[in-house]
Amino acid sequence: MLRIPTIMTADELIESAFKRATKVQVLSARSKVDLIKQKDIAKINSISDKIETTLRGYVKAFPNLDMMPQFYRELIDLLIGTDQLKKSLGALDWCSDQVRRISKQYKSGIKRTKVLTSMDELRAEMYGRTASLVRQVDKDLRFLNRARDRIRALPTIDPGTRAIVIAGAPNVGKSQLVAAISTAKPKVATYPFTTKEITVGLLTVKRTRYQIIDTPGLLDRPLEDRNQIERQAIIALRHLADLIVFLLDPTGSCGYPIDYQLSLLDEIRRLYPDTKLIVVENKSDLLAGKSDNIRVSALTRAGVDDLVVEITEALSAPT
Repeated sequence: MLRIPTIMTADELIESAFKRATKVQVLSARSKVDLIKQKDIAKINSISDKIETTLRGYVKAFPNLDMMPQFYRELIDLLIGTDQLKKSLGALDWCSDQVRRISKQYKSGIKRTKVLTSMDELRAEMYGRTASLVRQVDKDLRFLNRARDRIRALPTIDPGTRAIVIAGAPNVGKSQLVAAISTAKPKVATYPFTTKEITVGLLTVKRTRYQIIDTPGLLDRPLEDRNQIERQAIIALRHLADLIVFLLDPTGSCGYPIDYQLSLLDEIRRLYPDTKLIVVENKSDLLAGKSDNIRVSALTRAGVDDLVVEITEALSAPT
């Protein structure tokens, strides 16, 4: 997914193909007419080959959605739109076929004529029709370039490494906790929905590696009412979590009262009854007290080492 090249716009591709055609050379010919004929055909070949190779290369570079893990398929559908992605890739294939077809048509016409002006007219007409075809897929090229940027930014998930998904309401300290226990360096701020995309870090304990996945904050509302940011968290929980660490902020400084957060916790338990879950109370540096839950301060790292032990023990325990 990281090898998708930058996608040229229609005008950029046309300019590149036509510029390349000006450099073609014909080494020998029987006559002036034959020389011009060979050169015109070589220019047409150069243009059609450049455009067809480039467009088909773009199509081939995009991952096969049907062969991807379900997590990536759903994430790409959410962030980009699977139907539009397939439609745009299909448009590039169509354009490639049309360019190849008309290049054959005009090469055949040039081969048959013996009139120099007719050769030039046919070549110029082929140039115009080719440029028109490529411009017809300009919107698809621009869409695919945006899609390419989003796909390249997707998190790299190792299916062979167990994953701990950190979940909770917005601004409860998930990113800060992920930064405290893993290699990830997510953006941390004091306002909700700082995390807009899934972030992955690694935690290594006694030679065993775990993936720590930071997710955008969740709100306690129906799935159809959740925004794109929240739905990324749902996809991660559904497909990646070997263990869910649900973070609570008992101080309420996150902007959501504890009853609201507990309601969200109940929903997570209902939706993922077969996934192991640890409930953790954050911001222990701001609110002293006792609780049956693990208490930590992601800011000061108090209790973080105990949480790591709890995580490894939960993943080691039989299901």
